[in-house]
Amino acid sequence: MLLCHSTHIVMTKEVAETEMHAAKRLQEAIRQETGLILPFSVGEVREGDLSLGIAKTLPEQTYEITIDEKGGQISGGDGAGVLYGVETFCQIVQQCGGILPCVQIQDAPDMPNRGYYFDQTRGRVLKLEELKKIADRMCRYKLNQLQLYVEHTYLFRDFSEMWRDQTPLTAEEILELDSYCRERHIELVPSLASFGHLCTLLSTKTYGDLCEMEDSWKEPFSFWNRMRYHTINVSDERSLPLIKKMIAEYMQLFSSNKFNICADETFCLGKYKSKKLAEERGVHRLYIDYVKELAQFLVENGKIPMFWGDIIWNSPELMKELPESMICLNWGYAPEQREDETRAIAQTGAVQYLCPGVCGWNQWANLIENSYKNITRMCGYAAKYHGIGVLNTDWGDFGHVNDPAFSVPGMIYGAVFSWNGEKIPFAELNRMISRIEYGDTTGNYVSHLAEICGQSVFQWREAVMYYENRCLKHELEEGEDLFRGVDQAGVDAAADALRDIYKKLLESTQAMPETKKQMQLLSVTLQGIGIWNAVGLLTESMEKTGSFDMQKGLELAEKLECWFMAYKENWRATSKEGDLHHIAEIVFWYADWMRRK
Repeated sequence: MLLCHSTHIVMTKEVAETEMHAAKRLQEAIRQETGLILPFSVGEVREGDLSLGIAKTLPEQTYEITIDEKGGQISGGDGAGVLYGVETFCQIVQQCGGILPCVQIQDAPDMPNRGYYFDQTRGRVLKLEELKKIADRMCRYKLNQLQLYVEHTYLFRDFSEMWRDQTPLTAEEILELDSYCRERHIELVPSLASFGHLCTLLSTKTYGDLCEMEDSWKEPFSFWNRMRYHTINVSDERSLPLIKKMIAEYMQLFSSNKFNICADETFCLGKYKSKKLAEERGVHRLYIDYVKELAQFLVENGKIPMFWGDIIWNSPELMKELPESMICLNWGYAPEQREDETRAIAQTGAVQYLCPGVCGWNQWANLIENSYKNITRMCGYAAKYHGIGVLNTDWGDFGHVNDPAFSVPGMIYGAVFSWNGEKIPFAELNRMISRIEYGDTTGNYVSHLAEICGQSVFQWREAVMYYENRCLKHELEEGEDLFRGVDQAGVDAAADALRDIYKKLLESTQAMPETKKQMQLLSVTLQGIGIWNAVGLLTESMEKTGSFDMQKGLELAEKLECWFMAYKENWRATSKEGDLHHIAEIVFWYADWMRRK
């Protein structure tokens, strides 16, 4: 088939009324790849046209594409199927231009729910336009569920003390994003911490006494403590009404019939204020009763409850007490993730999603190969144990310092293997993504990105832990060595490797006009890794030998501050301020420490 200016995009009336986004997407893709601007029409299909229609004989989310000498036809079992067919057609145009091969394709997803989960709390709060870009990319790769993790980064009407030092999402932004996602057949599902991980809420003067730990709200901010010590006190009768009030306000903003209450990592439960109650009833009983109460509240409000499964899997028999509709989000992020939890939850008959990760937390650049291994394994478990969904997570532990751009390959891995479980080798899939997502005709771009993480000798997590140990007197875990592997040879080797990687990235981007804008991010990130490696080496020398090179310290402090100025510009290009001030506090402490007198 040859596309030309007289080719029309012809829609059935049903498509024209409900799926105009799909038609516009096809029109724009053809314009971008060929320069042709094809008009829309409804009704009669003529020779040489492209037709879009809904075929009731096809299952939901299924599509068919037929291209021959006389024209092209895209049919879907529903609106989502039409859109997915359009996205595949767009990839054909991207690869072939206006000379389209004669093909016949029928395709459907292995997994009905294919999601992406972004931490919109612990570090970055992406701007609305960036969240829309995520939705566009999800649509391109046929993902159909988006969740944003929120602890305190929504502007609740009655909790100003919680968000006053934050840059939260507003109701208007969420409503607009929800509408934007719906148009792309993406379900925007609310996700709100309701049990553990309530640091900011439980650090306020008004609600601090509801924390399980005594006086924890009086402690200074800590990236580490924020992760561990802020579970709500279930023995206080004020706790449930407070959380229900927050859920009731938040749920109204979403068209989804689901709500994720999280309820994960309740590390402190039964250890402090609720200890007596735990001794009487058992910690697992405290947990399940609280979760059951919130779940029932959601069911009564017409919602399907979701929650993270890390606590329940140790006593999976308790799943039987939860509403039948409740969805267990079973997470695990190891490259060789075991299947014990998945098997245990499946044996209870519970409904579950498998939740792998893009492996960017605590890193300047994502562990791309680890994410590939983790995601392929977890998608395999989803198929083996009859899970109904895959939710690919992008967490922000320790400030979400990695730019979201580094998570794109991991997001696409999740899309690929939740749609079709057939394994594609790592290098081959990276070549495909390099060409389709980034326009890299060499196919090497993603492989070069995957090399970056291995050059980080002094990791951001270790930098944070050393700072908090020195300044906040937080004890390290027994045997923990923050400078393991930090030595002159390792730092020098990493510096050489970073220069080589940067050169290869520059070469790859020569034929990538749209991706060249990422070179600023890549340059800042690679330089930052090298600087932090040098900071770690200087710090290690001081700790283990007591010696300190003042001249190196002065030079490195200035390099660190200049680098951080560029880092902040990159951050602010995509994100609200979020936790940038907490990251800055640590960066400037190191700079001041290296100017020791």
